[in-house]
Amino acid sequence: MCKNCQITNNIRGMIGYTLKLFLTCGFLFFYNNSYPQSKVGYKNPVIVVTDLYHPYQDPGDNFDLITAYALPEIDLKAIILDCTEVFRKPLASDPGKGLFPDSNGPRDPGFIPVLQLNYIFGRNVPVAVGPFSNMKNIQDKMLDIPAFQQQGVELILKTLKESSEPVQIAIMGSARSIAAAYNRDPVLFRKKVKQIHLSAGTSAPVYLEWNVALDTTAVVCLLRSELPIAIYPCAAANKDSVGYGSKNYPFSYDIHNTYYKLTNLSFIEKMDPKLQRYLKYAYGRVCRTDFLRCMDSDSIFTVKKDIFSTESYVWETAIWINISGRRLVKTDEGDYRIKSFGKVLKSDLILPNNLTNCTIKVETSGLFSFSETKNVSNFSIFYRGDIKENEKALRSALPFLYQSFKP
Repeated sequence: MCKNCQITNNIRGMIGYTLKLFLTCGFLFFYNNSYPQSKVGYKNPVIVVTDLYHPYQDPGDNFDLITAYALPEIDLKAIILDCTEVFRKPLASDPGKGLFPDSNGPRDPGFIPVLQLNYIFGRNVPVAVGPFSNMKNIQDKMLDIPAFQQQGVELILKTLKESSEPVQIAIMGSARSIAAAYNRDPVLFRKKVKQIHLSAGTSAPVYLEWNVALDTTAVVCLLRSELPIAIYPCAAANKDSVGYGSKNYPFSYDIHNTYYKLTNLSFIEKMDPKLQRYLKYAYGRVCRTDFLRCMDSDSIFTVKKDIFSTESYVWETAIWINISGRRLVKTDEGDYRIKSFGKVLKSDLILPNNLTNCTIKVETSGLFSFSETKNVSNFSIFYRGDIKENEKALRSALPFLYQSFKP
């Protein structure tokens, strides 16, 4: 081989090695990104799956959905209403393992609150309901359910097909609609799903958490897939240790679960008037035929004066911070805020709201365990750092954020 040829080949080798290293590092950066990135002004296309009912089962679902409409970084493409048949009844006396009896029915999928938010924000976000029954196995496409209950699965597939870019999916209920859609078109999911944000489970395989228990097979289906999934455990595996006196897994704290408590909701009284009416209608369990007109004036319906005086339990905020690319920060003045990425100052202390690469082992029961890894992985686990500061920060930052929403 001539010297020039050898030099040329060496250069080619160096270029090839550099390119390979760049691509590898870029790939690792994508999957091991502690703080998800978002370009200033970019709107992230999002599908939301929520077990939102009317009247409510958990009014936090009504409260939480406002964020998807109001954050300017989110382009809300579709809402899938997750409904489980047993909870439509006046009394759900034996809903199944991991689920609690519910005597506050009857109720149906939350079309009314979605229509109210579309009305308030001047939007036309598509909404459809998913299957009422559980998957039979992890390969189940759920093609045998009634046509009405097919709409949610079909809307997911339609939204992905029509999107010009990969879509983020937030699951805040059961995973069955997403799992069924994935089983029908796994190639589409691999091409068009940027990341699935799964609000479910416990930070160790010791407790069958509610969102998993709603359809364990659906969760097993997703956690045995190769889809990019960020897991945000709702429950904490520290029943006998941390938890501010709480000895219940869903209402306890650790560094990987998302739960925190708002001591009251009095800040709602300082929110935009239409959003106040929306929340009063929901928390008051109001049922009227003129549910849109009720958003126009305080004089149309009334609720108890102390309706927002009770404490509230929250699990979903971490997901919205990450999907929007925002940051939870402590300012120089000691205030806590959820800031747009472009408005974070050098003097702001960014608090952990991270996703860390992990491997997942899931049992057929729906219980799963994780192990953090520095290797490339399609799975990541939520990490919030100091749990006391995290709750303190969110108790201040979330009300400020909600009071800033202007439809």
